Amino acid sequence: MRDTASTGDESWRQYFGFEAPYENQADAVERAIEAGKSRGFLAMEGPCGTGKTMAALTAAAHLVRDTDLYERVVVVTPVKQQLQQFVDDLRTLNAGVEEPFDGIALVGKTDLCPYGREGQFPEDVGTHDRCEDLREATARLVEDDGRSDGAAVAETAIQNEVDDEDQWWDPRKGQDLAAAARPDAQSQTRLGEDTLSTAGAASPYRPEQPTAPESMAESDDPPLYCPFEADWYARNKGSPVDFSAGPNNVVTLENYLPAAVERGTCPHRVMSVMLEEADVVVGNYNHLFDPTARPLLSSVLDDQTFVVVDEAHRLEERVRDLLSDRLGKQTIAQARNDCNLLVQRAQQSADHKAQVREVLSAREVPLEAVDHARKFYDDLGRWLDDRVESFLDAEHEGWRANPERLPEHDREIPLRDPDTVERDELTEWAEDKGYDGQLWRSLSKIGAAVEDAIDQLGLTRQPVCAAVGVLAGQWWERDHSTFLREIELDHSPKESRSTDADYEAVYTAGLLCYNCMPATALRDAFDELGGGVLMSATLEPLDVFTRVSGLDALAETDDGDDGDDLTRPVRTTTYDLPFPPENRASYLVDARPFTARNRGDPEEMEPLGENWNPTRDEYAQALRALARSPGNVMVAMPNYREARWAGAYLQAAVEKPVVVDESSSNEETERRKQAFFRGDGKVLVTSTRGTLTEGVDYDGAKLSTCAVVGVPLVNIGSPRVRAVQRAYGDAFGDENAFEYALTVPAVRRARQAIGRVIRGSEEVGVRAFVGRRYTPDARHSVYPFLPPGEREEFTRMTPEFLAGQLDAFWRKHE
Repeated sequence: MRDTASTGDESWRQYFGFEAPYENQADAVERAIEAGKSRGFLAMEGPCGTGKTMAALTAAAHLVRDTDLYERVVVVTPVKQQLQQFVDDLRTLNAGVEEPFDGIALVGKTDLCPYGREGQFPEDVGTHDRCEDLREATARLVEDDGRSDGAAVAETAIQNEVDDEDQWWDPRKGQDLAAAARPDAQSQTRLGEDTLSTAGAASPYRPEQPTAPESMAESDDPPLYCPFEADWYARNKGSPVDFSAGPNNVVTLENYLPAAVERGTCPHRVMSVMLEEADVVVGNYNHLFDPTARPLLSSVLDDQTFVVVDEAHRLEERVRDLLSDRLGKQTIAQARNDCNLLVQRAQQSADHKAQVREVLSAREVPLEAVDHARKFYDDLGRWLDDRVESFLDAEHEGWRANPERLPEHDREIPLRDPDTVERDELTEWAEDKGYDGQLWRSLSKIGAAVEDAIDQLGLTRQPVCAAVGVLAGQWWERDHSTFLREIELDHSPKESRSTDADYEAVYTAGLLCYNCMPATALRDAFDELGGGVLMSATLEPLDVFTRVSGLDALAETDDGDDGDDLTRPVRTTTYDLPFPPENRASYLVDARPFTARNRGDPEEMEPLGENWNPTRDEYAQALRALARSPGNVMVAMPNYREARWAGAYLQAAVEKPVVVDESSSNEETERRKQAFFRGDGKVLVTSTRGTLTEGVDYDGAKLSTCAVVGVPLVNIGSPRVRAVQRAYGDAFGDENAFEYALTVPAVRRARQAIGRVIRGSEEVGVRAFVGRRYTPDARHSVYPFLPPGEREEFTRMTPEFLAGQLDAFWRKHE
């Protein structure tokens, strides 16, 4: 741990949920409070046993309750297990205070929609899209058109403290719609048998989706609507569920979903209402950083919000993906068809043309602009097919005769040289065809007008052209330094569906605008908030983290209203593993670098070494010694191909059962993990970049030894990786580009893996980095990227001495 902090004020202890803090926990609380009071941020590395979750919540509770700086806390984490940990710790904290903090854990709409959960939507329509359509239909049905009972509306509004001037809906209509979806009053209805049920709760509504009563429909074809949504309007957008529904005033899906269903109101709306009233909101990264999900939290993201970002070592990678936009070929075709629907309508008759023009004119969009957009999307789809086919022709001769011969993995087609800053092929093609920037920038406006016209004209279609127009405009406007334009081919074989192009039997194509530099977006997101803590077990080197996360830029560039620079300090701290050092053995195994050049192709190597090279021999010796350790052993290889080689060798070389992991579904990975945990000791061989090396709690006897083989760099030949490296060179200097973009994230992955071993003060285990690059004086050494305290613990040795050292360690702990 670095220099201890002390604020002198320990009033935060009244919120601490346990009897006494861990050794470093009190220091972490005080550092977080200090950062919050100065409107700054704390970047904190704390391994398992630091108590980061309770420390962050305790500091946040003090800042909310005992200062006038903050009104609420927003916690985001990419790991479901960690989300539950925050919920559990907040409940523990609340158990010890007189006035508990109201807390809520967020989930996605698909988890909350009763009809979607019970399979009541068409299979070809996603829950999110279906819900949006039902919401729009319900909103139109409850709109106050002046024909309702004004006295009743006013009375309900007063009761619910709603400003009558802002209320565009009629609560009585909401009540009528909800009532219309209930079973016939004359029938012998049994809740849960004759009504829709989900999550163990029975709603008051019939199982099928209702259509609007004829008396409320505007046409002879009454629309479908959502009675749960209607009930929400009947309550003047209020929630019948409060925080008492959850233990110690903290509600989760298991609490507010059944409570809302039983009361007949929309669970997602209930969640939305409650989060605005909550003291602590716990969600995932999407809720804070995804532009499409962030609106859910927008009303509570301001300078009175204290943020806690958990598992912050994942921040760059996850946010980069969230800020990268994909436009699928099928979606482009849908946008084209949206425009074509209006064009064809206008061609039917002079009256229809006048009608279409009139509706479009309300948004100042001429019919000719819609036709131009239609032609553009048509040409764009053909260009996309041609570009994919020319790429595959160059890479895989003869593929058209048998598309099944194409590689069974995703592909990238960069549309510019990733190592330089230049315009992409699509943009240049468009200009050559006369589709200039004026058109690209207008597609969003045209799309919104088309969608509005389709709605007003009562045409039966779910349009997408507004969203497509937004993405198209961004494609044109975004710079070519921090964004890489690509065609992305997702491997998704089709067995029976007809396709427009031969390659679509194997791949789904789309345009990808890939965000290479998330630091700017992160800085802007943090700048809207009052302060916070970013924490993980593996953040070192912290000076690198604060630069790539946008925190340093925030501190440097935040301008006040008066033009003077405001200070938004960024503080850092690192805590060492608090458990007894005598309970763990840590090794740097000095074997020649495990590079592709040194080790050769694993699929050409015999399992027992008949044709191995010296590199394979060295690593086989080390892996054999480590795998023979008592209990469960995890061997993390650089990729799944190498995992197959190591697994085949160890199955023959050790007497333990060997479980070989591979890239697969979440369900299959979970089955493999549970098989590893059951019974006597086994060896699990996986990829360091897989899902079993971080975010999984191997507590107790679940894991005694972990070995990480090589430095788990991503494929440095990938166009995206090359583009990221070049963008980092622009931002942080060419001399830092490879380290910041590739080496540091790889070392964090390796450290996450070995961090699975020691999870408690009584646990005993072995951690090993296998490969010369982990040693201090090696060429391209990654040793400097390990925290100082961690470096001191590791002992360097060659593979031939490893077995003896392991035997000696385990004899001491028999």
